[in-house]
Amino acid sequence: MNALTGCLGFFLILILLVYAWPLLLILALIVLVYQIYAVIYFKGEKFGAIKETIQNHIRDCNDLNDHIEELKNTALVVNRIDYGEAAYHDNSRWNVKRDALKKRVYAPYIYECSRTVCDNARKEPFKYICKYFGIKADEETLGKFETALNDFSAAEDGKVALKAERAAILESISADIPWAIKKFSQKKLEKNLGFEEVDFSTLYFPKYEFKYTSAGGNTGTTYDIVMDIDNLNRFVVYLSEKIKFSKSVAGQRALMTSKLRQHIKGRNGIAVWVGLANVFPNFGHIYYDEMLPNYGIGYRWEFKKRVNIRFDLGFTKDSPNFTFNINEAF
Repeated sequence: MNALTGCLGFFLILILLVYAWPLLLILALIVLVYQIYAVIYFKGEKFGAIKETIQNHIRDCNDLNDHIEELKNTALVVNRIDYGEAAYHDNSRWNVKRDALKKRVYAPYIYECSRTVCDNARKEPFKYICKYFGIKADEETLGKFETALNDFSAAEDGKVALKAERAAILESISADIPWAIKKFSQKKLEKNLGFEEVDFSTLYFPKYEFKYTSAGGNTGTTYDIVMDIDNLNRFVVYLSEKIKFSKSVAGQRALMTSKLRQHIKGRNGIAVWVGLANVFPNFGHIYYDEMLPNYGIGYRWEFKKRVNIRFDLGFTKDSPNFTFNINEAF
């Protein structure tokens, strides 16, 4: 049956090649012509002029992306003793594979343990993270995890702002970009405009791993505790409950979860303005009918200390104007 199906498939392909080759040739020529057109377009003066008008916005986006990548590199706390590393060699004459033993590696965030410990870590992950990775429930450790949580939270919030800003920039020039380029070469368009590649995944979150390998090296079990935003928030609360608080400022500080602290910091803000503009040689030549009024409202989000992301919508006599920038205007 399989041989018959294979023969039928072969003959169908052969028939298509014999009778449909003109169509395939035309399609290949269309693709080739389009690729040549795209190369010429991206090197042309018209595209260069479009690219020049948005360079400042693209630079701001790329700076924001670089900072997000820095935040992603935040490391978690591990206080395990490094006993070194050894190479595994199986000298058994029975040629047993023992794949699980071959894959064992030393890593700060991996704990090789018994099946019982592995199963208990699944039931009480925070308790066993503290026990086997040397994490003490004190204010210093709590501060480190809060810092990691705030960095990761800022990275996730920044990704949302970055995605919205990239979309706004592309939308602002959409009318000037040919339909075919937008439809078939979106990634090439973003690359040629100068956008850096952005990783919107959440794979960067670190994890603690409990790993059991059987004595024979053929079976094993692994439990991963991924320290994402939700787990970090819950772990901060867990550490807070474990710490014996005093009435000191530091003790009261530790009672706050990261979400509450971010709320207190007031990372969100609103700005409004009203202004008049005029140009005159002296005060005797001020004509009020030539005054140019402007007013508007803006949103501020504190990405990190003394660095605000701002969205402003301003109005003049002619038309409204929307701007995006990092840092304040003054």
